[in-house]
Amino acid sequence: MGAVVVWAGVVWAGVAAWGLWAGLRLAGADRLPGLGAPSAPLLAFTPYAAAAAPLPVLVALVLRRWWAAVAATAIAAALTAAVLPRAVAGGGPAARGPVVRVLTANLLLGQADPARIVDLVRRYGVDGLSLQELTPEARDRLERAGLARLLPRKVVDARWGAAGSGIYSRHPLRALPSPPGMSMASPQAEVTLPGGRRVAVTAVHPVPPLSAEEFRQWRRDLAGLPAAATAAQSGGTGPDDASAPVRILAGDFNATLDHATLRHLIERGYADAADRAGAGLVPTWGLRSARPPLAIDHVLVDERCAVRRVTVHDLPGSDHRSVYAEIRLP
Repeated sequence: MGAVVVWAGVVWAGVAAWGLWAGLRLAGADRLPGLGAPSAPLLAFTPYAAAAAPLPVLVALVLRRWWAAVAATAIAAALTAAVLPRAVAGGGPAARGPVVRVLTANLLLGQADPARIVDLVRRYGVDGLSLQELTPEARDRLERAGLARLLPRKVVDARWGAAGSGIYSRHPLRALPSPPGMSMASPQAEVTLPGGRRVAVTAVHPVPPLSAEEFRQWRRDLAGLPAAATAAQSGGTGPDDASAPVRILAGDFNATLDHATLRHLIERGYADAADRAGAGLVPTWGLRSARPPLAIDHVLVDERCAVRRVTVHDLPGSDHRSVYAEIRLP
């Protein structure tokens, strides 16, 4: 009898653990008072919790704890519904404008292989490049490796350490004011494409939410990023107006789609390119560490854009992978 009680407790403890995780994810705990700072690092690993969610279901079934099995199944379904759509392509509009090719890469304190960046730019015919952790030395190495010939226009704020960022473009570029209050460099620029269409690009790199103070700054950084033009003009509803300026945010967001803070930003007129392309679960950081890898690098596009392709590429010398997105404008 004692063993039965113990095993029943184990089963319900497992159900409670996964249920708590699902509750935090569905409630958007990183935006809730008192829960944000401790929950933000954990929420990033929600895809792994979802993948393991059948475990308490199986244990409950083996031990014939039917109500526990029902509860565990409901929890597994909720986590799967939150995560699985990222692996399914579709849902974008039928845009008919010009195609823009964007690449983003975190250089890990400037240590990433410049030849690899240049090769990706050349291979994919990249129109716009967003770089994070861009040091003055890395900027010089990249330009000597041929980046300046492929993407001759730039708006760069190179800094020592992790704080520098830059935007390089194949097309004419005009610097825009950076979003105020950012913890790291966040240059912005307006790209004028052949034919006259203009695209505003922001290089994104908030601090990681690893401590209470960093969490608060991370929230401020993401909240300070500009809304898409359509959302800003319509109070967030986004009119179907192909003539409105297009905005793209590209970089290391230090956030996954399981963070309500990032989802709130996306609701301001954006779509995650990898999510639309069915590549939203492909990890971009941490493949060489003991931690499970995460998808924290993103290209957010104006929700009126169509995403034709997203690929993720290893980046020697960096702990991140680069993200390439092929976007058709409205």
